[in-house]
Amino acid sequence: MKKLLIACSVATFGVGGQALAQADYPDRPLQMIVAYSAGGGTDIAARTLAPYIGKYLGGDVAVINRPGAGGEVGFTELANATPDGYTIGFINTPNILTIPIQRKTRYSLESFTPVSNVVDDPGGVQVRLDSPIKSMKDLVEYARSNPSAVTYGTTGIGSDDHLAMLALERQADVKLTHVPFPGSSAVRSALLGGHITLGVFNMGEAVTMLRENQIRSLGQMGETRWSEAADVPTLKEQGFDIVQGSARGIAVPAGTPDAIVEKLAKAVNDAINDPEFQKKAAEQALPLAASSPKEFSDMLYKLRDGYVELWKEQPWVKN
Repeated sequence: MKKLLIACSVATFGVGGQALAQADYPDRPLQMIVAYSAGGGTDIAARTLAPYIGKYLGGDVAVINRPGAGGEVGFTELANATPDGYTIGFINTPNILTIPIQRKTRYSLESFTPVSNVVDDPGGVQVRLDSPIKSMKDLVEYARSNPSAVTYGTTGIGSDDHLAMLALERQADVKLTHVPFPGSSAVRSALLGGHITLGVFNMGEAVTMLRENQIRSLGQMGETRWSEAADVPTLKEQGFDIVQGSARGIAVPAGTPDAIVEKLAKAVNDAINDPEFQKKAAEQALPLAASSPKEFSDMLYKLRDGYVELWKEQPWVKN
């Protein structure tokens, strides 16, 4: 009987202690993992948003960059972190979904609990201002006459940029040369430096360069023209059935207590709706697209189903 009482007391203390810890959450700083290099679109969004999450959560949020392998390094670190709410991170489509399809990884979509989407950013095809390529038509004509001569930079194999250009190759019957980078900031630097023909990165990352007259955009990959780049035609308008982009949102390791996930989701939602944050997001042309944990989760699983089918039909990398 004494042993039973002790066991019950320990169990009660454990449950009570866990509840107390969750009630006090957060009682120390959080770290936000970004799976791409500093200066890229995800990094900029993360560093802009983090202070506002901290404001509504009641604690500091430090951004930690863990680039490499198309995002796999950072995604793996997030997936394997202690599920206590103190490690959160940005996850990016399609990379978070396509990497485990194309190779063996130490994470899967089930390794995460989605919290909220933040940004939904259409892809884009960019060239230097001095490029003789003025349109997608010019690009295709040049590529047909010069097989494999056109080089294009992306944020990695299986990224939205990469999948879009593979679709272009199929639809236009051309051969291009892929050059993967650890993040979009590296792609932009390579483009401006003349090291690649095309920089294929999201319009939210391109729009400032367009405004500063640093680059020319040949086309964007949304269903319709994004309002912040209304003079850039879509690829569909130019005869290519290509719609591609990247959703970037917050997730935590699977197993994080529901109460903490709910508290995080509310803080992220409040942060996104903060007038001061929205002003900064508009200045940076961040295409905001907030969601609930369920909405974000449903979107991710639906997208994964589509990429699994695509892989079966047209693998985007040869193993």
